Amino acid sequence: MSEPAIKSEIDMKRLPRHVAIIMDGNGRWAKKHGVSRAKGHEAGADSVRAVTEACRELGGMESLTLYAFSTENWRRSKTEVSALFRLLSKYIHSEIENLHQENIRVNVLGRKSELPAKLQREIAESEAYTADNTAMDLNIAVNYGARAELVDAVRELAEDVKRGTLKPGDIDESAISDHLYYPPSHDLDLLIRTSGELRVSNFMLWQLCYSEIVVCSTLWPDFRKRHLYQAIVDFQHRNRKFGGRKKR
Repeated sequence: MSEPAIKSEIDMKRLPRHVAIIMDGNGRWAKKHGVSRAKGHEAGADSVRAVTEACRELGGMESLTLYAFSTENWRRSKTEVSALFRLLSKYIHSEIENLHQENIRVNVLGRKSELPAKLQREIAESEAYTADNTAMDLNIAVNYGARAELVDAVRELAEDVKRGTLKPGDIDESAISDHLYYPPSHDLDLLIRTSGELRVSNFMLWQLCYSEIVVCSTLWPDFRKRHLYQAIVDFQHRNRKFGGRKKR
């Protein structure tokens, strides 16, 4: 089905507010095309641009979160890790002005203090530059792990208790959400994973508790607007019960 045909099936009144994507398959794409893994990651940047444009064009979507680099990705070769950081730096420099013009706010989620100093500065500058934008949030998860996020939230809560600004009995779901990397935590409506893998890979475990999950067999560098549209159509065909009974 063509891109316009799929898009025409979307109910614009029932768009997911928060979409997140586990961008998987760059390495397999590179192997398939006989190029380096770094080239695979570079090809994936085109998909980031296409999906961000699609979300902004649809309107009504509040947040798009992209899983770019996990806390476990440090185990990869130094060459690949350096290439990923260079690519993120390149993306910031090449796209930030367009994102700003589109009124998109950029947030980077994760343990940013562990990233290279130069990249930390570039991230801080991009976040400050777009801080007042209101059309949509683009969240890029870098050095991110859901367990690390929860550990950091618990540590902050413990410090609040130690200072006497919070009572242990006042710690509830709302308090935890407020201490996540991206408060308010914006629970996920739709989680998309590319390349056909059936796992969540330590990604936004708190936020996806009632998320609809769509797995797409397409490798991330080949993912385009029509794939996003199809995922949204699939999402809109789900009956979201949130633990309740199915509607009749």
